[in-house]
Amino acid sequence: MPRPTKQDPERGAARTRLLEAARDVIRRQGFAATSVDQLCAAAGVTKGAFFHHFKDKAALGVAAADFWGETTGAFFEGAPYHRPADPLERVLAYIAFRRSIIGDELFEFTCLAGTLAQETYESAPEIGAAAGRAIFGHAATLEADIAAAMAARGISGGWTAASLARHTQTVLQGGFVLAKAGQDPQMVHESLDHLERYIRLLFQAA
Repeated sequence: MPRPTKQDPERGAARTRLLEAARDVIRRQGFAATSVDQLCAAAGVTKGAFFHHFKDKAALGVAAADFWGETTGAFFEGAPYHRPADPLERVLAYIAFRRSIIGDELFEFTCLAGTLAQETYESAPEIGAAAGRAIFGHAATLEADIAAAMAARGISGGWTAASLARHTQTVLQGGFVLAKAGQDPQMVHESLDHLERYIRLLFQAA
Protein backbone atom coordinates (compact mmCIF):
# COMPACT_ATOMS: atom_id res chain seq x y z
CA MET A 1 0.00 0.00 0.00
CA PRO A 2 1.45 3.43 -0.90
CA ARG A 3 2.14 5.80 1.97
CA PRO A 4 -0.07 8.90 2.28
CA THR A 5 1.40 12.19 1.11
CA LYS A 6 0.23 15.79 1.44
CA GLN A 7 -1.11 15.53 -2.10
CA ASP A 8 -2.85 12.21 -1.48
CA PRO A 9 -3.36 11.67 2.26
CA GLU A 10 -5.30 8.79 3.72
CA ARG A 11 -8.87 9.71 4.56
CA GLY A 12 -8.30 9.65 8.33
CA ALA A 13 -5.01 11.52 7.98
CA ALA A 14 -6.74 14.33 6.07
CA ARG A 15 -9.01 15.11 9.01
CA THR A 16 -6.09 15.19 11.43
CA ARG A 17 -4.07 17.37 9.04
CA LEU A 18 -6.96 19.83 8.86
CA LEU A 19 -7.32 19.96 12.63
CA GLU A 20 -3.60 20.51 13.09
CA ALA A 21 -3.68 23.23 10.44
CA ALA A 22 -6.63 24.88 12.20
CA ARG A 23 -4.75 24.75 15.50
CA ASP A 24 -1.81 26.68 14.06
CA VAL A 25 -3.40 28.99 11.51
CA ILE A 26 -6.26 30.15 13.74
CA ARG A 27 -3.89 30.82 16.64
CA ARG A 28 -1.77 32.92 14.30
CA GLN A 29 -4.46 34.96 12.55
CA GLY A 30 -7.83 34.29 14.18
CA PHE A 31 -10.91 32.31 13.17
CA ALA A 32 -12.68 34.98 11.11
CA ALA A 33 -9.55 35.73 9.07
CA THR A 34 -8.94 32.05 8.28
CA SER A 35 -10.51 30.68 5.11
CA VAL A 36 -11.25 27.12 4.10
CA ASP A 37 -8.81 27.55 1.23
CA GLN A 38 -6.04 28.54 3.66
CA LEU A 39 -6.75 25.56 5.89
CA CYS A 40 -6.67 23.18 2.92
CA ALA A 41 -3.39 24.66 1.72
CA ALA A 42 -1.82 24.44 5.17
CA ALA A 43 -3.02 20.85 5.59
CA GLY A 44 -2.05 19.81 2.07
CA VAL A 45 -5.53 18.46 1.27
CA THR A 46 -8.19 19.28 -1.29
CA LYS A 47 -11.31 21.28 -0.61
CA GLY A 48 -13.25 18.11 -1.36
CA ALA A 49 -11.44 16.41 1.51
CA PHE A 50 -12.39 19.33 3.77
CA PHE A 51 -16.08 19.06 2.98
CA HIS A 52 -15.95 15.29 3.30
CA HIS A 53 -15.05 15.71 6.98
CA PHE A 54 -16.72 19.02 7.87
CA LYS A 55 -19.97 20.42 6.55
CA ASP A 56 -18.68 23.99 6.92
CA LYS A 57 -16.06 26.13 8.62
CA ALA A 58 -18.10 26.31 11.84
CA ALA A 59 -18.11 22.51 12.11
CA LEU A 60 -14.34 22.61 11.72
CA GLY A 61 -14.19 25.19 14.52
CA VAL A 62 -16.09 22.91 16.91
CA ALA A 63 -13.92 19.93 16.01
CA ALA A 64 -10.74 22.00 16.35
CA ALA A 65 -11.70 23.12 19.86
CA ASP A 66 -12.44 19.54 20.89
CA PHE A 67 -9.18 18.37 19.26
CA TRP A 68 -7.33 21.05 21.21
CA GLY A 69 -8.87 19.85 24.46
CA GLU A 70 -7.98 16.23 23.75
CA THR A 71 -4.39 16.80 22.62
CA THR A 72 -3.48 19.35 25.27
CA GLY A 73 -5.14 17.14 27.89
CA ALA A 74 -2.79 14.31 26.99
CA PHE A 75 0.17 16.71 26.97
CA PHE A 76 -0.55 18.06 30.46
CA GLU A 77 -1.38 14.64 31.84
CA GLY A 78 2.16 13.54 31.11
CA ALA A 79 3.83 16.73 32.35
CA PRO A 80 6.32 16.65 35.27
CA TYR A 81 4.34 18.94 37.58
CA HIS A 82 2.39 15.91 38.82
CA ARG A 83 5.47 14.43 40.52
CA PRO A 84 5.79 16.34 43.85
CA ALA A 85 4.28 14.55 46.86
CA ASP A 86 2.85 17.75 48.37
CA PRO A 87 -0.33 18.85 46.53
CA LEU A 88 0.51 22.55 46.96
CA GLU A 89 3.91 21.91 45.40
CA ARG A 90 2.09 20.27 42.48
CA VAL A 91 -0.01 23.39 42.00
CA LEU A 92 3.08 25.61 42.11
CA ALA A 93 4.88 23.20 39.77
CA TYR A 94 1.96 23.56 37.34
CA ILE A 95 2.54 27.31 37.25
CA ALA A 96 6.27 26.76 36.74
CA PHE A 97 5.52 24.33 33.91
CA ARG A 98 3.21 26.81 32.20
CA ARG A 99 6.00 29.37 32.47
CA SER A 100 8.51 26.93 30.97
CA ILE A 101 6.52 26.31 27.79
CA ILE A 102 6.21 29.97 26.81
CA GLY A 103 8.39 30.61 23.78
CA ASP A 104 9.12 33.60 21.58
CA GLU A 105 6.44 32.95 18.94
CA LEU A 106 3.08 34.16 20.26
CA PHE A 107 0.93 31.81 18.21
CA GLU A 108 2.87 28.77 19.38
CA PHE A 109 2.03 29.13 23.08
CA THR A 110 -1.28 30.98 23.12
CA CYS A 111 -4.52 29.07 23.50
CA LEU A 112 -6.66 28.02 20.55
CA ALA A 113 -9.68 27.59 22.80
CA GLY A 114 -9.25 31.09 24.20
CA THR A 115 -8.90 32.58 20.73
CA LEU A 116 -12.03 30.80 19.54
CA ALA A 117 -14.04 31.76 22.64
CA GLN A 118 -13.21 35.45 22.25
CA GLU A 119 -14.15 35.51 18.58
CA THR A 120 -17.18 33.24 18.45
CA TYR A 121 -19.04 33.36 21.78
CA GLU A 122 -21.90 35.24 20.09
CA SER A 123 -21.45 34.73 16.36
CA ALA A 124 -21.00 30.94 16.58
CA PRO A 125 -22.03 29.81 20.06
CA GLU A 126 -21.48 26.14 19.22
CA ILE A 127 -17.77 26.92 18.74
CA GLY A 128 -17.71 29.00 21.90
CA ALA A 129 -19.25 26.10 23.82
CA ALA A 130 -16.60 23.70 22.50
CA ALA A 131 -13.89 26.17 23.48
CA GLY A 132 -15.45 26.37 26.93
CA ARG A 133 -15.31 22.60 27.28
CA ALA A 134 -11.59 22.70 26.61
CA ILE A 135 -10.84 25.58 28.99
CA PHE A 136 -13.06 24.47 31.87
CA GLY A 137 -12.06 20.86 31.36
CA HIS A 138 -8.41 21.77 31.80
CA ALA A 139 -9.17 23.91 34.84
CA ALA A 140 -10.95 20.95 36.44
CA THR A 141 -7.75 18.90 36.30
CA LEU A 142 -6.27 21.22 38.96
CA GLU A 143 -9.14 20.96 41.43
CA ALA A 144 -8.06 17.77 43.20
CA ASP A 145 -4.58 19.11 44.00
CA ILE A 146 -5.96 22.44 45.18
CA ALA A 147 -8.57 20.71 47.36
CA ALA A 148 -5.90 18.41 48.85
CA ALA A 149 -3.66 21.41 49.57
CA MET A 150 -6.56 23.19 51.30
CA ALA A 151 -7.33 20.12 53.40
CA ALA A 152 -3.69 19.56 54.35
CA ARG A 153 -3.40 23.14 55.58
CA GLY A 154 -6.85 23.46 57.12
CA ILE A 155 -7.85 26.25 54.75
CA SER A 156 -11.48 27.14 54.16
CA GLY A 157 -13.33 30.32 53.40
CA GLY A 158 -15.26 32.11 50.71
CA TRP A 159 -13.52 30.34 47.87
CA THR A 160 -13.34 26.81 46.55
CA ALA A 161 -10.83 24.61 44.78
CA ALA A 162 -12.93 24.92 41.62
CA SER A 163 -12.94 28.73 41.75
CA LEU A 164 -9.17 28.91 42.23
CA ALA A 165 -8.65 26.41 39.40
CA ARG A 166 -10.73 28.65 37.14
CA HIS A 167 -8.75 31.69 38.31
CA THR A 168 -5.52 30.11 37.09
CA GLN A 169 -7.06 30.00 33.63
CA THR A 170 -8.29 33.59 33.95
CA VAL A 171 -4.71 34.68 34.58
CA LEU A 172 -3.34 32.60 31.71
CA GLN A 173 -5.95 33.71 29.18
CA GLY A 174 -5.52 37.34 30.24
CA GLY A 175 -1.77 36.98 29.93
CA PHE A 176 -2.17 35.63 26.40
CA VAL A 177 -4.34 38.61 25.42
CA LEU A 178 -1.84 41.08 26.88
CA ALA A 179 1.04 39.31 25.16
CA LYS A 180 -0.76 39.64 21.83
CA ALA A 181 -1.65 43.28 22.47
CA GLY A 182 1.88 44.16 23.51
CA GLN A 183 3.63 41.73 21.12
CA ASP A 184 5.60 40.59 24.16
CA PRO A 185 5.63 37.03 25.59
CA GLN A 186 7.05 38.48 28.81
CA MET A 187 3.54 39.64 29.66
CA VAL A 188 2.56 36.02 30.33
CA HIS A 189 5.61 35.46 32.54
CA GLU A 190 4.65 38.55 34.52
CA SER A 191 1.07 37.30 34.97
CA LEU A 192 2.26 33.88 36.11
CA ASP A 193 4.70 35.43 38.57
CA HIS A 194 1.81 37.31 40.17
CA LEU A 195 -0.33 34.16 40.17
CA GLU A 196 2.40 32.28 42.03
CA ARG A 197 2.70 35.05 44.62
CA TYR A 198 -1.07 35.07 45.07
CA ILE A 199 -1.29 31.32 45.63
CA ARG A 200 1.62 31.37 48.06
CA LEU A 201 -0.14 34.10 50.03
CA LEU A 202 -3.43 32.16 50.02
CA PHE A 203 -1.67 29.13 51.48
CA GLN A 204 0.89 31.14 53.46
CA ALA A 205 3.64 29.20 51.71
CA ALA A 206 7.23 30.37 51.98
